Amino acid sequence: MKKYIAECLGTFTLTFMGCGAAMFLLNDAIGIGHLAVALAFGLSIVAMAYAIGGVSGCHINPAVSFAMFLDKRLGGKDLVGYIIAQVAGAIIAAALLRLFVSFGIEDLTGGLGSNGVAGAGGIGGGIIIEIVLTFIFLLTILGVTANEKMGSVAGIVIGLTLTFVHIVGIPLTGTSVNPARSIGPAIFAGGDALTDLWVFIVGPLMGAALAVVVYDLILKKRS
Repeated sequence: MKKYIAECLGTFTLTFMGCGAAMFLLNDAIGIGHLAVALAFGLSIVAMAYAIGGVSGCHINPAVSFAMFLDKRLGGKDLVGYIIAQVAGAIIAAALLRLFVSFGIEDLTGGLGSNGVAGAGGIGGGIIIEIVLTFIFLLTILGVTANEKMGSVAGIVIGLTLTFVHIVGIPLTGTSVNPARSIGPAIFAGGDALTDLWVFIVGPLMGAALAVVVYDLILKKRS
């Protein structure tokens, strides 16, 4: 049970800090807000990796858990438990952010930092972007977590990778690469965020599966 609670807490932190940064900092003319949002997501991963990594592995993302399941590093029972905990954490975070908006704090994104496909040219572009970004992110995670020598810096590597995929993805889809992070805000934002939510579930899961295939065929060390 502790690992599920850890995943809930970790995903809450990622969603609250990352989407919160988007809501309150993203809309600026010189791009500082864009970088700040990318760093908020990345640094949340770094913080949680060292806070809860020893308990749950700090997946805080259904796509990560799915990849670990496909790579036989996570059992089916834990896959289900992790995903439920992650989605719950994201929903709690989005509910809290929605509460802040009800207090009169301006949401610069207009949708609690939810994801969208308009910047990617529509659904097709959105799915492709999410597959590619998630593939890069998960390939890094699979590689760095498989190397015991990298254990002490794995959280930093993963956090920096999440930062740079956000730098590219924010103008296009808002960057999901994490179905839970997308589900939470979309539930409260409604409208297009909820209609297009499936893109940010299917895309990251496909990207995760592709990363596992490439990692296992090309990069995985054989005994």
